[in-house]
Amino acid sequence: MKATNLILAIILLATFAGCKQTNQNNDLITVDVSKSYPQKELLLQDFMDVEYIPLETTDEFITQGFVRSVGKNILLVTNRIIDGDIFVFDRKTGKGLRKINRFGQSGEEYTQINEIVLDEEKNELFVVNYTARKILVYDLNGNFNRSFNFVDTSHYIHTFNYDRDNLICFKSYSPSVENEQAKHILISKQDGVITHEIQITVKQNESPVWMKDEAVITPSFCLTALCQDNWLLTRTSSDTVYTYSPDKTIHPFMTRTPSIHTMEPQVFLFPTVITEQYVFMQALKKEFDLERMKGFPVTDLLYDKQEKAIFEYSIYNDDFINKKSVYFGSNSISREIAQHQLLQSSDLVEAYKKGELKGKLKEIASELEEEDNPVIMLIKHKK
Repeated sequence: MKATNLILAIILLATFAGCKQTNQNNDLITVDVSKSYPQKELLLQDFMDVEYIPLETTDEFITQGFVRSVGKNILLVTNRIIDGDIFVFDRKTGKGLRKINRFGQSGEEYTQINEIVLDEEKNELFVVNYTARKILVYDLNGNFNRSFNFVDTSHYIHTFNYDRDNLICFKSYSPSVENEQAKHILISKQDGVITHEIQITVKQNESPVWMKDEAVITPSFCLTALCQDNWLLTRTSSDTVYTYSPDKTIHPFMTRTPSIHTMEPQVFLFPTVITEQYVFMQALKKEFDLERMKGFPVTDLLYDKQEKAIFEYSIYNDDFINKKSVYFGSNSISREIAQHQLLQSSDLVEAYKKGELKGKLKEIASELEEEDNPVIMLIKHKK
């Protein structure tokens, strides 16, 4: 009798486990990238919080305002030109705290700033240098702490602060980004040792990088994104986007049709921002006109979890009286901050004079000069 009960219990457990898996599959988002979808207009403040930071302007602190990383207390900003400057601003006040520049050829200097990862808890910043194929670590005063090289012939791209001890990034291979060894990895913040490999199996390699003769054109895209407590991992050679959980398991999150392996021209799908109600994504077509140096058309899509439907979308900032578009074109900065946008002071001064602003933004613009540093808009998940 006990043996019979045991067998019955095992059957029931298997049945319930099967039902749970089926429900997960039913929740899998499917996006047909060959279709056209209806339009939906959203007001940013209806589903996100907004924070404005006017960057202090002094003789020492003049910047183009390219935001690299944002912490609880500071934000790190560079210029788009290669001059090596890293500006440290107070997040609450926008006051310039210090300027770091370790640009050079020595082992303690960077020749390029491709990405910056901030670890505010440990008072460190990580400069990812593609050309030198290494990551250099400094304290927040710019003092060199250590460095470590990329493994083998790979490049580390789309790098984020994973936890206290590790960074997460994509181990890519130039020029096509993808090959049989490409994968997401966790690396030690201390010495760069790979602590975990996240393998997503693909049947053949596909890349959004456009190549013809000696021309190699790489569009903007990201293979790692935040999704609440999880991470979203994308392979350009896979039809499925996966979630990666703190327990180091992966689960399907979103799939695309037709298969990337059957399309011509190919359309790649990249998730960008995930909120309580919406999944924002970009469909990028692999087309490029070399003569005009123009291409890679993008369609902005969202999946509405309540309506269980897909739309093309436009987002507008309610602090502008006239419709002012907000662009969700990249991955989240942190679990708090989904996106950021640079607002030029000259544009804000003009809008203020025309009476086109309201709320906090109007108050900030009233004190700006046209030549001032930009105002940084942080778009945050609602608490």
